[in-house]
Amino acid sequence: MTADPLVLVAEVERGTSRLLETVRGLDDLTAASMCPGWTRGHVLSHLSRNAVAYLNLLTWARTGVETPMYASPEARVGDIEAGAARPLPDQLADLVATHAQFAAAVDDMPASAWTAEIRFPSGRTAPAAQIVWSRQCEVEIHHVDLDAGYGPADWPPGFARRLLHETSVPDGVTGPDYALAAWITGRSAGADLTVASGGRLPPVPMWR
Repeated sequence: MTADPLVLVAEVERGTSRLLETVRGLDDLTAASMCPGWTRGHVLSHLSRNAVAYLNLLTWARTGVETPMYASPEARVGDIEAGAARPLPDQLADLVATHAQFAAAVDDMPASAWTAEIRFPSGRTAPAAQIVWSRQCEVEIHHVDLDAGYGPADWPPGFARRLLHETSVPDGVTGPDYALAAWITGRSAGADLTVASGGRLPPVPMWR
């Protein structure tokens, strides 16, 4: 299972293409998403702003100048809200443009910059190489959150397996990788999982 950002960026490209195909078929961005309190428009606005936020971390890694993802939690929320009500053509154009900017910034990264330490809004520090994987998570998981026909079973197998490596599945809980990954990320109640001895599912493990 590779952690090479230049390999994973191809997965981001493919995942974004699938996302854009779904978005082009949407007819109501005001419909509720699977994210509590967010419409589909909020999800799309977040995905675009998130791509720009990762540009900040790539700049940090490349230049050594601390450049947080977001100016503040309030600014993050405000930017998402400001873009949530835009019509579909505007949302689509923003997704395409910000993805292109992200991909170009990845291409421009010198090899040595991928080992630079950056900090995510949670406070977690990691090598810059983690940025591309984090973007893949945003694209794949929020694609599901649109509640528009793309589900965890559609995730690439390698993506689901990698998600499972980020946490510990409780002993005795089994199921397909995509189903376990969906449960762990809060995108499934776990109805398609099996618990040893017929017991109940334990609380969802902490992811990230």
